[in-house]
Amino acid sequence: MTTIRSPAVASLFYPADAQQLRQDVQSLLAKADGHDFKPKALIVPHAGYQYSGAIAAAAYATLRTVAADIQRVVLLGPAHRVAIHGLALPGVDVFTTPLGSIKVDTHWVNLIAHLPQVSVSKAAHALEHSLEVQLPFLQSILNAFTLLPLAVGMASAAEVAEALDYLWGGEETLIVISSDLSHYLPYATAQHIDYQTVQSILQLQQPIPPDHACGSVAINGLIVSAQKHQLMPHLLDLRNSGDTAGARDQVVGYAAIAFDQGRYAHVA
Repeated sequence: MTTIRSPAVASLFYPADAQQLRQDVQSLLAKADGHDFKPKALIVPHAGYQYSGAIAAAAYATLRTVAADIQRVVLLGPAHRVAIHGLALPGVDVFTTPLGSIKVDTHWVNLIAHLPQVSVSKAAHALEHSLEVQLPFLQSILNAFTLLPLAVGMASAAEVAEALDYLWGGEETLIVISSDLSHYLPYATAQHIDYQTVQSILQLQQPIPPDHACGSVAINGLIVSAQKHQLMPHLLDLRNSGDTAGARDQVVGYAAIAFDQGRYAHVA
């Protein structure tokens, strides 16, 4: 029997109606700038689309030229609702959104299932938004692909990087790290802290503190892997909720960053 992880935050973070969702995502992607590099990895925010959708689209728009090559997406996001050690697989066969179904890549699940930092937790995935909100963008920009979703809890950068090495693949594999930046700070303070955080990422310097990015554990692991594989980061967009759809007394920061094999980092 096929086991399914159904949408948990449709109508909360993004439209539950398939037609409206498709229109909204395509509109966001259409407004995003194009770039001429080929990303191996992305850092993408995960708030409601009215807040961070435009920033997320800046990351996903970079996939236009390589969409036909990507067959698998390795997706890591922080576990917000369930405390876990290490990285948790979902224990299901399929993830669904209003736009359709995505098969979990069972072959690649088996590649990392033996690692001591990897476990299975349906509970960690059941209500987790950090992974789910990325899926409609991926479904809209890519062709058919399989998914390797990991909820990330308490782990070291080395443990994340070890898992990523097993899952690295070639041009057919895309790595997506889901993370917002600072949370609920005054606008100017958030701008300053988020700028410093992004500079650290662009310089491949970790650790990124957890209060500077909720996905810091996965980001730190990606930085280790980026150094090993000689990836270069490119800042595509850096804003916060005060710039998009919210008040400025308490904002959440968002960045879109792409990593490729280019020789030079391009700072927006």
